[in-house]
Amino acid sequence: MSDATFARPDLTTFARLDDLGLEVLGQRLEPDRAILRCRVVEPDRWCRRCGCQGAARDTVVRRLAHEPFGWRPTVLEVSLRRYRCIGCGHVWRQDTSRAAEPRAKLSRRGLWWALLSLHLEPGWPLGEQLGELELEDAELVVPGIA
Repeated sequence: MSDATFARPDLTTFARLDDLGLEVLGQRLEPDRAILRCRVVEPDRWCRRCGCQGAARDTVVRRLAHEPFGWRPTVLEVSLRRYRCIGCGHVWRQDTSRAAEPRAKLSRRGLWWALLSLHLEPGWPLGEQLGELELEDAELVVPGIA
Protein backbone atom coordinates (compact mmCIF):
# COMPACT_ATOMS: atom_id res chain seq x y z
CA MET A 1 0.00 0.00 0.00
CA SER A 2 1.38 3.40 -0.93
CA ASP A 3 2.04 6.11 1.63
CA ALA A 4 -0.87 8.56 1.47
CA THR A 5 0.93 11.71 2.55
CA PHE A 6 0.35 15.15 1.17
CA ALA A 7 2.81 17.90 0.37
CA ARG A 8 2.35 21.58 1.11
CA PRO A 9 0.13 23.24 -1.54
CA ASP A 10 2.30 24.74 -4.26
CA LEU A 11 0.58 26.94 -6.83
CA THR A 12 3.79 27.17 -8.89
CA THR A 13 3.81 23.42 -9.49
CA PHE A 14 0.03 23.20 -9.90
CA ALA A 15 0.09 25.87 -12.63
CA ARG A 16 3.10 24.17 -14.27
CA LEU A 17 5.19 27.33 -14.00
CA ASP A 18 8.29 25.65 -12.60
CA ASP A 19 9.06 24.34 -16.11
CA LEU A 20 8.86 27.93 -17.38
CA GLY A 21 11.32 29.29 -14.83
CA LEU A 22 8.63 31.21 -12.94
CA GLU A 23 7.44 31.25 -9.33
CA VAL A 24 3.97 32.34 -8.19
CA LEU A 25 3.98 35.16 -5.64
CA GLY A 26 0.22 35.63 -5.34
CA GLN A 27 -3.13 35.12 -6.98
CA ARG A 28 -6.23 37.19 -7.62
CA LEU A 29 -9.49 35.59 -8.68
CA GLU A 30 -11.90 37.78 -10.62
CA PRO A 31 -15.32 36.70 -11.93
CA ASP A 32 -14.01 36.33 -15.48
CA ARG A 33 -10.34 35.31 -14.98
CA ALA A 34 -7.57 34.26 -12.64
CA ILE A 35 -4.41 36.35 -12.34
CA LEU A 36 -1.18 34.86 -11.06
CA ARG A 37 1.53 37.30 -10.00
CA CYS A 38 4.92 35.71 -10.78
CA ARG A 39 8.63 36.37 -10.74
CA VAL A 40 11.50 34.92 -12.75
CA VAL A 41 13.42 32.44 -10.59
CA GLU A 42 16.88 32.87 -12.13
CA PRO A 43 18.61 36.24 -11.73
CA ASP A 44 20.05 37.76 -14.91
CA ARG A 45 22.66 40.17 -13.54
CA TRP A 46 25.40 39.94 -16.16
CA CYS A 47 25.59 42.24 -19.19
CA ARG A 48 25.24 40.49 -22.54
CA ARG A 49 27.44 43.08 -24.23
CA CYS A 50 30.51 43.45 -22.01
CA GLY A 51 30.07 40.81 -19.29
CA CYS A 52 30.10 43.24 -16.34
CA GLN A 53 27.64 42.93 -13.50
CA GLY A 54 24.49 45.01 -13.71
CA ALA A 55 22.77 46.97 -10.96
CA ALA A 56 19.02 46.55 -10.44
CA ARG A 57 17.28 49.58 -11.91
CA ASP A 58 13.53 49.02 -11.63
CA THR A 59 10.79 46.47 -12.25
CA VAL A 60 8.34 46.11 -15.13
CA VAL A 61 5.37 43.73 -15.55
CA ARG A 62 4.87 41.47 -18.54
CA ARG A 63 1.40 39.96 -19.01
CA LEU A 64 1.01 36.56 -20.63
CA ALA A 65 -2.09 34.47 -21.30
CA HIS A 66 -1.61 31.02 -19.78
CA GLU A 67 -3.48 27.73 -20.03
CA PRO A 68 -6.86 28.04 -18.29
CA PHE A 69 -7.72 26.21 -15.09
CA GLY A 70 -11.26 24.95 -15.19
CA TRP A 71 -13.28 27.34 -17.33
CA ARG A 72 -11.45 30.41 -16.06
CA PRO A 73 -8.84 32.08 -18.32
CA THR A 74 -5.51 32.55 -16.55
CA VAL A 75 -3.21 35.54 -16.92
CA LEU A 76 0.38 35.61 -15.71
CA GLU A 77 1.67 38.96 -14.49
CA VAL A 78 5.43 38.44 -14.50
CA SER A 79 7.55 40.95 -12.57
CA LEU A 80 10.79 41.50 -14.44
CA ARG A 81 13.79 43.27 -12.99
CA ARG A 82 15.59 45.69 -15.26
CA TYR A 83 19.32 46.05 -14.91
CA ARG A 84 21.86 48.66 -15.99
CA CYS A 85 25.42 47.59 -16.71
CA ILE A 86 27.98 49.24 -14.48
CA GLY A 87 30.59 49.01 -17.26
CA CYS A 88 28.87 50.08 -20.49
CA GLY A 89 25.46 51.42 -19.37
CA HIS A 90 23.46 48.85 -21.37
CA VAL A 91 19.94 48.23 -19.96
CA TRP A 92 18.19 44.84 -20.12
CA ARG A 93 15.34 42.85 -18.59
CA GLN A 94 15.48 39.45 -16.98
CA ASP A 95 15.43 36.64 -19.52
CA THR A 96 11.96 35.12 -19.95
CA SER A 97 12.75 32.89 -22.93
CA ARG A 98 11.76 29.76 -20.94
CA ALA A 99 8.31 31.25 -20.30
CA ALA A 100 7.50 32.75 -23.73
CA GLU A 101 8.97 33.91 -26.99
CA PRO A 102 10.07 37.56 -27.15
CA ARG A 103 7.06 39.89 -27.58
CA ALA A 104 4.65 36.93 -27.32
CA LYS A 105 1.29 37.32 -25.59
CA LEU A 106 0.97 33.59 -24.78
CA SER A 107 3.10 31.59 -22.37
CA ARG A 108 4.65 28.43 -23.79
CA ARG A 109 2.11 26.36 -21.81
CA GLY A 110 -0.70 28.59 -23.10
CA LEU A 111 0.47 28.03 -26.67
CA TRP A 112 0.71 24.28 -26.00
CA TRP A 113 -2.84 24.26 -24.63
CA ALA A 114 -4.15 26.27 -27.63
CA LEU A 115 -2.55 23.93 -30.16
CA LEU A 116 -3.75 20.85 -28.31
CA SER A 117 -7.30 22.21 -28.14
CA LEU A 118 -7.35 22.54 -31.94
CA HIS A 119 -6.95 18.74 -32.19
CA LEU A 120 -4.38 19.16 -34.93
CA GLU A 121 -3.62 16.07 -36.92
CA PRO A 122 -1.04 15.57 -39.67
CA GLY A 123 -2.63 16.14 -43.04
CA TRP A 124 -4.97 18.92 -41.93
CA PRO A 125 -4.27 22.25 -43.69
CA LEU A 126 -3.53 24.10 -40.44
CA GLY A 127 -1.39 21.19 -39.25
CA GLU A 128 0.66 21.37 -42.44
CA GLN A 129 1.23 25.11 -41.98
CA LEU A 130 2.50 24.62 -38.40
CA GLY A 131 4.88 21.84 -39.40
CA GLU A 132 5.34 18.36 -38.04
CA LEU A 133 3.49 17.62 -34.81
CA GLU A 134 4.11 14.40 -32.93
CA LEU A 135 2.18 12.73 -30.15
CA GLU A 136 4.44 11.17 -27.51
CA ASP A 137 2.96 9.75 -24.33
CA ALA A 138 -0.31 11.64 -24.93
CA GLU A 139 1.50 14.99 -24.99
CA LEU A 140 1.84 17.26 -27.97
CA VAL A 141 5.48 17.84 -28.90
CA VAL A 142 6.12 20.99 -30.91
CA PRO A 143 9.66 22.21 -31.64
CA GLY A 144 10.55 25.07 -29.28
CA ILE A 145 7.78 24.33 -26.78
CA ALA A 146 8.68 22.60 -23.53
